[in-house]
Amino acid sequence: MKKIVKTRSLAVAASLTLAALAPAHAESRAEVIHWWTSGGESAAVKELAQAYKAAGGTWVDHAVAGVETAKATALNRIVGGNPPAAAQFNTSKQFHDLVDGGLLNNVDEVALKNGWDKLLPAPILNSVRIKGHYYAVPVNIHMPAWFWYSKAAFEKAGLKEEPKTPEQLFAALDQLKAAGLVPLALGGQPWQEKLTFDAVLAHVGGPELYLKFYRDRDARTIRSEAFKNVLLAFKRLRHYVDAGSAGRNWNDATSMLISGKAGIQIMGDWAKGEFQAARQTAGKDFGCFPGLGPKSPYIVSGDVFVFPKTGDAAVTKAQQLLAASMTAPATQVAFNSRKGSIPIRGDVDASAMDPCARLGLQVMKDSSRHLPNPEMLVTPDVAGNLQDAVTQYWNTNQSVDDAVKAIASAMQS
Repeated sequence: MKKIVKTRSLAVAASLTLAALAPAHAESRAEVIHWWTSGGESAAVKELAQAYKAAGGTWVDHAVAGVETAKATALNRIVGGNPPAAAQFNTSKQFHDLVDGGLLNNVDEVALKNGWDKLLPAPILNSVRIKGHYYAVPVNIHMPAWFWYSKAAFEKAGLKEEPKTPEQLFAALDQLKAAGLVPLALGGQPWQEKLTFDAVLAHVGGPELYLKFYRDRDARTIRSEAFKNVLLAFKRLRHYVDAGSAGRNWNDATSMLISGKAGIQIMGDWAKGEFQAARQTAGKDFGCFPGLGPKSPYIVSGDVFVFPKTGDAAVTKAQQLLAASMTAPATQVAFNSRKGSIPIRGDVDASAMDPCARLGLQVMKDSSRHLPNPEMLVTPDVAGNLQDAVTQYWNTNQSVDDAVKAIASAMQS
């Protein structure tokens, strides 16, 4: 009951903060395309809509199931001359072609007023600020490689502590398997397999190898024994996934932890929204840790909204109001408390947020632990080719040497 009261108070605070903007923008109607359709995601996006309404706007919700489908819908609308007021993308290079094509409005006024150059972490700043202008509004910081675990499953398997090294992780998975549980809950979809690969690359390979691989696309690194060890560790995880994994959605994998049928899931912190929707409590029903060890790397990811150019002055005003309302401190706390992510700004009162979120905010204070997510470092084409190579290796008997060749080719494409 206390959590419900806190969430409501956050929404009220956001409404009070933004209500003062209402008189000047009474006609601000904005169609927003996004892909947040799961239970936890739907609850989160309502916080953005309510904040915009409190500021005097009319939020026209256009939810499209599936990330790629939603992005394709937005791109087709933008290129076709019938753009929405706002469209969701990941914090990445996904929307940079739209910037190059002169198809987006910037939000410099909002960014400069709020001091984004000093407020935002470097990986996010480098994604949204292009050639000196701000072309996207970040709404959260996600870390895609959190480790989630079922307290009930750990208790059944006799596990007393969270694993702190790769060796301890595999030992924990063995204990879970011996207890008759699904050790690793995974949705057998290419993007989830790629996410698991990135987690292994960061935690087994380490930050230096991760950056040489993604940022530098260094051929020698890809052929190294260290990288082969990453591939071996990644494929080893395959032995802990159940036979029903193929095609499973990520939130269905999270449900396996919620029900106590599975032990661990490697997934972004958006998974926390599913635990919350099931009325489970962090620290009591489920646990979380952002990596293996006290100084583990923290992959910085997230979501942004871009604002397509339009000849309608009213829509342009609506876009500016959206940018301001989405990034207001109270909105940031209310939205991210539902979404499972953490606010883009460190100047918010996070006392009402859950222990996992507070841990994430604490980690973000140490910039030495920040790692840009892969799509901040490579183009969508390279990312897509790499995903194909990774999922091929995961789902077949392909040798490590052949996987290295395929990955090297993908990274040079």
